[in-house]
Amino acid sequence: MKKILLFLFLGAVGFTAYSCDNSDDTVVQGTDYDTINQSFDISPTFTRVNDNLYRWSDDFNKPLIQSDMVLIYMQIGMDGDSPVWKLLPYTYYVGNANNDAVDYIYEFSKYAATININSSNTFSLTANPSYYQNKKFRVLILPANGTGTGGAKMAKGTGVDYNDYKSVIKYYNIDESKIKTK
Repeated sequence: MKKILLFLFLGAVGFTAYSCDNSDDTVVQGTDYDTINQSFDISPTFTRVNDNLYRWSDDFNKPLIQSDMVLIYMQIGMDGDSPVWKLLPYTYYVGNANNDAVDYIYEFSKYAATININSSNTFSLTANPSYYQNKKFRVLILPANGTGTGGAKMAKGTGVDYNDYKSVIKYYNIDESKIKTK
């Protein structure tokens, strides 16, 4: 009986050693369904909250995944044929005697995004509609942890600088020709 158990044990070890061969170098690429980015342009109509605050808010078509992040860029000009995008929050200094500023700020939840335009108490946005009318924004919904490192990768200098729009587009492989206007 002891010899049978010994042979069964040796057979099991031999089978395991044979089946655990590391000579298979084939890498199987699966489909990654949770790191899909979305991008769209908006030209929102802002609602007046008071003379110094205008707001736009919109719900997402479906709730974001917990690890998603939203970046909103405002078009601040053109460089030849290409728009120049500035990541929010962004402060624009009006250049008047009071050194007033207009702040473009955004916030998001898993259900919606909001853009606020604030000005100092001495500068009325209502009297200066060019600071909130006819503005174009680009909304990027990105997988926050798509590479498994999140923001830590940027600190090591091998990731993406979110302030640099072109770097973000390249890093997340976003085809700008497919960005729709919402």
